[in-house]
This record gives sequence, structure tokens and C-alpha cells, in this order.
Amino acid sequence: MYIIYFMILNNFIVFEGIDGAGTSTQMQILKERPEASKIDFSAEPTECETGRFLPQILGGKIELNPKTTAYLFAADRAEHVWGKNGIVNSIQNGKAVIIDRYIFSSLAYQGVSCGKELPRLLSKDFPLPEILFFFDITPETSLARIESREISEIYENNEYLTKTRNRYLEIIDEYKKLKEAENMKIVMIDASKSKEEISKIIWSHLSKLPIFSM
Repeated sequence: MYIIYFMILNNFIVFEGIDGAGTSTQMQILKERPEASKIDFSAEPTECETGRFLPQILGGKIELNPKTTAYLFAADRAEHVWGKNGIVNSIQNGKAVIIDRYIFSSLAYQGVSCGKELPRLLSKDFPLPEILFFFDITPETSLARIESREISEIYENNEYLTKTRNRYLEIIDEYKKLKEAENMKIVMIDASKSKEEISKIIWSHLSKLPIFSM
């Protein structure tokens, strides 16, 4: 296994989960809180030039080798983290950063499509968040939610989502056992709960961060 660069970024929070887990809904709820002025919100793929075409890959409009896709997502992430208006810059300017999807998505989704080693290699230098929220949901519930969407993605089928969820759980277990990553708080969320219940759980953890008590 590749050694990951275990830099923890304070005030950096990541939401993860398979499609339909409700991460986007919780991002929207947070945007409506009074404390939202202290937060920069974003998602991956990004809206940077490096990420604007990636939804076309996810939507099946562009067909690429899975390894190529892994490299493209890593390039977009590099700009997201270290770019002019990226995560590091926001934190240095006194903001908290909450993003929907990060390296754990690549380790899970691309870990299924092109094997574990390449996503690990491409993720090894990225900093870790202070808090990782993992929204756990069954593929069956996920697909029931996804059916209402107008746009579908190439990963949205029971077999792939089952493998991805299992890979996510493996990854989280790996990080829990790594002493070097012990300062990254992992919060497991039952994503079948109501959005109100989940929102309360999330804020119970975020409210403890010093930035929100200032």
C-alpha cells in the first residue's frame, strides 16, 4: 500500500457516500444556517476548468479508460486543493471548507473500476480533512432516491453501488486503524434517517469547532 501524506487540515470537512446518500441535501441545509458566512462550500468534480467536463464522463457522454478517468479526477482535485481559490487558500483566509466528495470517492469508485493501486497512488499526497462524515446507505435505498433525477450517471446501478459501498467501508476501516490518521475524526451517519435528524447530527459535531464559537 502506498504511504499517504498525513497532513490534517483544520476546519476542512468532507461529506462522502454513494450516490443518493443525501450529501447534497445536507450541504444545502448548511448553506441556510447563520454560520454559513464562515464556510466555503464546494464539490468534486469542481467547477474549475479542470472539472467542468468531468460530468460528461460520469453521464456516459465521453467514454474513457477507467485509469484515464482516475488521473483526470486527481488533476481536478489538485487544483481544488492548491489552486488560487482552492481549499488551502480558503482555510488560510480564516474560512472553514466543506466539500461534497474528496479522495475517498476516488478510492471507492475508481478503486472498483480500475483497481485499488492507482487511486491510492494518485491520492497519497492530498491532505486529510479534520472531519469526515460518511453517509451510509444501502444501494437499494440509493437507487430508489436516484430514480427521481433527470440525469443518471454511469455508476448508478445496483452491482456497482454495492461494490462501491463495500469499498468505502473497507477504506474507512483502513483509516480508522492508521495511527497517522488518528486526528481525522470519522463520523458514520445512517443516511436512511430523516434529513432533519442527520442535520442535527452533523451540526452537533461542527458546532464544536472553534471557528463556529468565535
